[in-house]
Amino acid sequence: MLKKEVVKGQKGRVVLMDSITKVSPDDEGSVVVCASHGGSSSGEFALEVPLKVVIFNDAGVGRDNAGIAALEMLQSRGVAAAAVAHTSGRIGDSLDMWENGVLSHVNAAALAAGLKPGAVVRPALTALVAG
Repeated sequence: MLKKEVVKGQKGRVVLMDSITKVSPDDEGSVVVCASHGGSSSGEFALEVPLKVVIFNDAGVGRDNAGIAALEMLQSRGVAAAAVAHTSGRIGDSLDMWENGVLSHVNAAALAAGLKPGAVVRPALTALVAG
């Protein structure tokens, strides 16, 4: 299961992980691209470590927005969060999301950080941490 830093800039670093369950204290303040769905259980893991931004897979969004429930959960704690369209990046494959992902949903904190639906993940996050 992949977990690696792919970009480091003056304003932080981007870490890829195939599952949000791999988040650890050394990821504090990082931008994390995880290939987990954005459901509430994933949001709980993301809240265990203070992250700058976390990107999930929207998993098709699902009934009652279950696939992106973490975005609102994280917004209530001031954490920027977004989801990649499941049609642009494979769930469970953070490298594919990094290389091909397009944001489909963002919370208000992510919007304030400059992320918006339609943004391509790699250049958007690289610019975010560049400084």
